[in-house]
Amino acid sequence: MASLSRVEVTEAAAELLRKLYAANGPLMFHQSGGCCDGSSPMCYVDGEFRTGGSDVLLQSLRIDGVPEPVTFWMSVAQFETWRHTHLTVDVVKGRGGGFSLEAPEGVRFLIRSRLLTPEENAVFNP
Repeated sequence: MASLSRVEVTEAAAELLRKLYAANGPLMFHQSGGCCDGSSPMCYVDGEFRTGGSDVLLQSLRIDGVPEPVTFWMSVAQFETWRHTHLTVDVVKGRGGGFSLEAPEGVRFLIRSRLLTPEENAVFNP
């Protein structure tokens, strides 16, 4: 059976993460729940966004060319809504969130989602 994941990245997002890692070191994502930056995946230097008991670690992403895993976090409340969803981090042209590391690059991270397959759902939501 192939390895199942809750979160993956497109090659375009992986390329940007390699560039951001080279400039900033270890990275993390926190899926924004709305407000000022919409509901975009926000990329930070690892540990710059403080996570705690109100956050869920969805996955530690392994990106070729990035030595440390890139962690992907989401608030517990938002996870309850998205628990049956697979997320793909992509990158598109446009202005990103003001606090996300890609903002000066003229691009922004974007989430593409789909419902989990029955196989995935059985593993992630038994």
